[in-house]
Amino acid sequence: MCTGHTPPLTAEESDQLLGRRGLLKAAAGSAAAVAATGLLASPAEAAPAARAARVPRDRISIQLYTLRDQLAADLPGTIAALRDIGYRRVEHAGFHGRTAAQFKQILDDNGIRATSGHAGIPQPFDANTWGAALDDAVTLGQRYIVHPLFGYDFGGGGAVRSASAWQAFARDLNRAGLMARRRGISLGYHNHHHEFLPLAGHPTRTAFDVLTATTDRRYVHLEMDLFWVVRGGRDPVDLIARLGRRVRQFHVKDMSATFDPGIPFTDPGKGVIDFRRIFRAGAIARTDEFIVERDDAGVPPRKPADALTTARAGYEFLRNVVY
Repeated sequence: MCTGHTPPLTAEESDQLLGRRGLLKAAAGSAAAVAATGLLASPAEAAPAARAARVPRDRISIQLYTLRDQLAADLPGTIAALRDIGYRRVEHAGFHGRTAAQFKQILDDNGIRATSGHAGIPQPFDANTWGAALDDAVTLGQRYIVHPLFGYDFGGGGAVRSASAWQAFARDLNRAGLMARRRGISLGYHNHHHEFLPLAGHPTRTAFDVLTATTDRRYVHLEMDLFWVVRGGRDPVDLIARLGRRVRQFHVKDMSATFDPGIPFTDPGKGVIDFRRIFRAGAIARTDEFIVERDDAGVPPRKPADALTTARAGYEFLRNVVY
């Protein structure tokens, strides 16, 4: 997910997502089969752009949740390692026992800015609590603050499928977004895959539809997690074409060619998602940040140190990809 637990889906929910875009066929076959659908393609097979473009270095970031174990053990050393890789932006997921000011000082010492951060809006909504989160964001000099997850009942074990629940949450996003805008910050919403499930009693309507229809584009933008959009059976390019400049940030993580539900992730540029095609659409929409992430860093069979390998691979991919 990002900044939390990856929400699992029931077998029925997985079938609903995978079936819509032919990913069940891909799981039983090959990455090439999915590439034929137009949803995914090997980076090597991506069609060349009419005019070559690159991701500007100062728009490359990393979600620090990817390095959560290293940060917990050695926050200054891990930030320094990211600096040495080349990062100048990060998206935080908390301050690892420091205050916002202390955390900022460590970033400043390494020439890094936290231009974005994950912070959930309180439920039920509380203006004072949210105002404190905005205070921290202002201290850090953030441009964006992003709600990381809504709509999964970990206790009950399933995705929230109630249209009214999503509508109420979207109204809270508007309230939180208005407060953020008054502080010079843009509030974003970060998607997973369950937002693309059909809502109860609405076989053709999804939570994502409710969110994008109910939130005010002046107050709420979208941080589009490209892996989870694809896992949700949708084409990111189609969504970008519909949403345009509301898509301000990308989470860049790749899908393993094995389509193994147990090990779905791989480092950016090493899987089957056609980022070039997506980035071309993002260029038209003027997407501002390209944020490296991998949810399973430090989760067996991966080791905590593998997260820095992901950070390096993601940075190098974004520095070198031409679209």
